[in-house]
Amino acid sequence: MRNAETVTFGGSALDRAAHLRARPDEIAKLRSLGKVLPVWRGKPLFNASSDLAWLTQDHPALHLAGTSVFLGFDDVAACFAQDISAWAPEDNPALAGFLDTTRQTHPALPDSYGFEDLRAVMAALTPREAELAATAKAILHWHASHGFCAKCGAASDVVQAGWQRNCPSCQTSHFPRTDPVVIMLVTHGNRLLLGRNAIWPEGMYSLLAGFIEPGETIEAAVRREVFEESGIRCGAVRYLASQPWPFPASLMIGCVVEATTTEITVDPTELEEAFWLNREDMLSVLAGQHSKIKPPRKGAIASFLISRWLADQLE
Repeated sequence: MRNAETVTFGGSALDRAAHLRARPDEIAKLRSLGKVLPVWRGKPLFNASSDLAWLTQDHPALHLAGTSVFLGFDDVAACFAQDISAWAPEDNPALAGFLDTTRQTHPALPDSYGFEDLRAVMAALTPREAELAATAKAILHWHASHGFCAKCGAASDVVQAGWQRNCPSCQTSHFPRTDPVVIMLVTHGNRLLLGRNAIWPEGMYSLLAGFIEPGETIEAAVRREVFEESGIRCGAVRYLASQPWPFPASLMIGCVVEATTTEITVDPTELEEAFWLNREDMLSVLAGQHSKIKPPRKGAIASFLISRWLADQLE
């Protein structure tokens, strides 16, 4: 698919410099000269312009820092991500709803700087900032949830500039995981299949999606997920584009598939509702003029795929 990597979090040609990860002395030197992106409980730091806010390694906001990860080079600047989740803001309201709209400010930073949910600002980021933010959020989440060896249970050590954990007890090495997810443009003639989860905000509908299971191909996962959720049978599957989705650590694999049946039987454990929508109605959704359905979230691959389906740009 042409322009597939223009999706948010798509490739920005970031130089990850993986060959340097096994050189701790070189990494330490780069960190002393480079820039650090603080991430607090999964939320990167942004400035007043909603750009990523980078700090120097000796900044006081990093004094409670946890795991550090070398992200690579943004042009000539070495970039690191630093987990500062140990810091506790004075005013930290509990997350409520589908999207965290709270913004936390740090006393060692200007009031115009704040930690924000990446989903709230992702569409406004440059391709490079989006890739850096997605990488930082995903790998720091992995570290936060994989601090102990899955084989023997001992605490593991961070190595390879943050890209590996080793168990000192049983010598097992652990690597960051990415969970593959298929997301499908299920079409039948002039119509597209949409669905919604019961926990989503009112008016939010999207393409069907689901995790690939062990031993399963992308094509088999597409057909299985569509049938399980909607009762629709599908034919040939074609890959379109992918999107890293760090919420917390998925790779969305976008596909298009033609339905061979049309009668919908919703699995209530998966979906609250599913229905067919024609092109004309889908155009009104994207224009924000539909009476029931809100436009898909900007930056998500669902919006990217739907827009290109409407424009006949799936080749």
